[in-house]
Amino acid sequence: SPTDRTTEIGQLISSYLVKEKNLEDHTIHLLFSANRWEHVPMMKEKLHQGITVVVDRYAFSGVAFTSAKGNFCLDWCKQPDVGLPKPDLILFLQLSPEEAAERGNFGHERYETSSFQEKVLRSFYCLMEDKTLNWKIMDASKSIEDLHREIKSITEETMQEVQNKPLGELWK
Repeated sequence: SPTDRTTEIGQLISSYLVKEKNLEDHTIHLLFSANRWEHVPMMKEKLHQGITVVVDRYAFSGVAFTSAKGNFCLDWCKQPDVGLPKPDLILFLQLSPEEAAERGNFGHERYETSSFQEKVLRSFYCLMEDKTLNWKIMDASKSIEDLHREIKSITEETMQEVQNKPLGELWK
């Protein structure tokens, strides 16, 4: 899950996502970021032990979703996540909003409407313009087996390349 819903911050976010609680837009953005920062010590510890860390969504999702709300600029949205561990690889699983809507459970949580998803996608494309980050766009309409094979190959290649490189900081 993109959010650890076990911490107090995570529980707040969870109740917001399932529409039990309303939170002001700046507040929820900062809570998502705080939830990521809660995990930084554990992430760094694992990375220093040589363990590969895979994160679902991470900062880019938070920035894309909030900036899609219209009254937020991308730069403001990025600020709370500046300095997070920088990923060596970002896999963007691309699926058209139509195909996404056909998959199970779409529409049950906040943000799952097609028009909003299209705005989110535009924000992701803006984030992908940052050449200091290693974005790879994957075709998520492929079979699970083909997609798995591709992801495995790109990941293993990246792990080889970054083996002896120091951990970077996001957007610094």
